[in-house]
Amino acid sequence: MAFTFFFRDLTPLTYAVKHLVENAMGRSRVRVWDAGCAMGQEPYTLAILLAENMGVFAYRNLEIFATDLDQPLLKTLEAGVYAGDELQRIPKELFDKYFEPVGANGHFRVVEQVRDRVQTRHHDLLSFAPVRDGFSLVVCKNVLLHFQHSERVEVIRMFHRALESGGLLVMEHTQKLPSEAAHLFAQIVPDAQLYRKIEA
Repeated sequence: MAFTFFFRDLTPLTYAVKHLVENAMGRSRVRVWDAGCAMGQEPYTLAILLAENMGVFAYRNLEIFATDLDQPLLKTLEAGVYAGDELQRIPKELFDKYFEPVGANGHFRVVEQVRDRVQTRHHDLLSFAPVRDGFSLVVCKNVLLHFQHSERVEVIRMFHRALESGGLLVMEHTQKLPSEAAHLFAQIVPDAQLYRKIEA
């Protein structure tokens, strides 16, 4: 479940950032949960996209909770250091802005401005207990396909509880909402698995 890369599957993330920024104007705190974050490429991608689309002061109020069951993966995320050949898909202007060289071995670190927005947590989605509540956005990709159908239903119900009213959920493009949980969300774009919470 650890395979991913920076700026992977940009369409739903771009849509999510657009809707999140529109709805977050004037908010004192904006919380995002990246569930099953692996080595951090996805939450850092989100943090960079939001840095590009939020004002400086609004960005300081952003909290991204990056969670995974695999603690060694979380250590990579916390360090924020990646080999240069893993970063080649990043647009050059964003790479130059948000990464800095580390040592002489071709590794680069995500800049502090971005690292400071991301908090790591060890978390088991199959506990069916959210890492906290009040999230404006939950992102969960490349994880649910590994679960049994009944487990997927319960995890999605957990995400619904963790989201604030009108909060957003992003899922893998190959994953559809199970029928048992479809009434909890409304798909808000036709070409991506981006959903808005419906109050139960």
